[in-house]
Amino acid sequence: MTPSPKSSVASGHPQVTEAACALLRAGGNAFDAILAAGFAAAVTEPALTSLGGGGFLLARTAQGRAALFDFFVNTPGHGLRAGEIEPHFLPITVRFPSSEQIFNVGLGSAAVPGVLRGYLHVHRRLGRLPLAEVLAPAICLAREGVAINPKQAYLLDLLTPIMTLTAPGRALFAPDGHSLGEGDVQCNSDLAAFLETLPFDGEREFYEGELARRIDQEMREGCGLLTAADLAAYQVIEREPLPVEYRGFRLLTNPPPSFGGSLLALSLRLLEAREIAGLGFGTPTHLALLTAVMQEVDRRRAEGYLSPADLGQPGIAKSQEQVRLASGGTTHISVCDAEGNAASMTTTNGEGSGYFAPQTGIMLNNMMGEDDLHPEGFHVSPPGLRVASMMAPSLLLAGDQVELVLGSGGSKRIRTALLQVISNRVDFGMRPQPAVEAPRLHWDGQQIQAEPGFSAAALAALEQRWSLNRWPVQDLYFGGVHVATPAGDGAGDPRRGGCAAMVES
Repeated sequence: MTPSPKSSVASGHPQVTEAACALLRAGGNAFDAILAAGFAAAVTEPALTSLGGGGFLLARTAQGRAALFDFFVNTPGHGLRAGEIEPHFLPITVRFPSSEQIFNVGLGSAAVPGVLRGYLHVHRRLGRLPLAEVLAPAICLAREGVAINPKQAYLLDLLTPIMTLTAPGRALFAPDGHSLGEGDVQCNSDLAAFLETLPFDGEREFYEGELARRIDQEMREGCGLLTAADLAAYQVIEREPLPVEYRGFRLLTNPPPSFGGSLLALSLRLLEAREIAGLGFGTPTHLALLTAVMQEVDRRRAEGYLSPADLGQPGIAKSQEQVRLASGGTTHISVCDAEGNAASMTTTNGEGSGYFAPQTGIMLNNMMGEDDLHPEGFHVSPPGLRVASMMAPSLLLAGDQVELVLGSGGSKRIRTALLQVISNRVDFGMRPQPAVEAPRLHWDGQQIQAEPGFSAAALAALEQRWSLNRWPVQDLYFGGVHVATPAGDGAGDPRRGGCAAMVES
């Protein structure tokens, strides 16, 4: 990759973006910067990410070497006899403005967390600056407090029953008996103190030490499945990224066993069934084509196919013909540095389990309670398996040059959000910010969910063929695609409070 005099950062929160920029200005590389941003996001975006969650980081060095660091969650239960514990599992309905989704929380929803070990593993492999410098922005934010902005206030309001499920949660998010809202300052002194231990023995304490034993004890007492043996066994896995060609570009994304990247690859292959550059963005034909692709990918996934390789050439050709005939709690950080390194990282805490690791300020995830991650049913997999994920941190390459560093939050909407942003850039030549801000569609399995911004005529044409739900506002339901570029013209998704910045060398 040809070095650029600019560095680019995009994330879901201004102070997360600033944490990354601070590390770049201090002489850190893209990997130092993205890890500083990740730790900061655990403070500023507590409804979306946590050191008790899981994630993936797609890294490409200036020398062109790419690797996917998989630190997503494992299934828990090592050391437990089958049926020994009836998991504490509490269904919670999250109500978006025009849709709702049921999530399961409680101690029985917590999978083995990987974010903390993942961040420290990547720092050892690719970081340049001392860990204490990488942690400094997050420690400052946690100790001094963060003013809750409108997007975070909206998220906290959506998830109030989860964030305040337990006493530690109530102390953090409803300290005076009333839930924190926009403009309130939220501090997490326990998290600040825990982060300060990481350059010494904090990782060992969390995964193998006294803290791990206390988590084990509280889980057993509260009918959770996570054990000390689960924590001790957890390892980060380095994988080869999944490549997919699309109209002369190459996308590197999250490989199996996770299915987000594979389903995105399948979507792009199907979208190639038609040349759409001449259709015009938002025309009836364009929107029908997008809907047909989303619908066909859902159909193939239900049949057990997750990627172009699974389908094989005959299956791809058949699905492409179908498309021709039809013509239907996560955060992301992207960083490019001036040396040519690129990093794309998506992390999540799901919606959170409500359970906090003792005296750490860290809420554990609820990945065992997300139905889209467990299509065969809850708690049926043996312990120690990596849970598959919808997350798809990605790099779009033009030849050997990085064009976009991108990814998204949004659960089941991740792949459709990324599909549309990539298509907006490649097929319609949009710059990053317009490509991100353009209205989106999502096929939810039963109907089209449509943001405002499309023409009435185009939506009316869709409505003649599919059930259509018109949203009154753009919303985080449709993802949060944050884009960094070597040219410095990154984009933060306004649906999730996105903030992009450039650092001049």
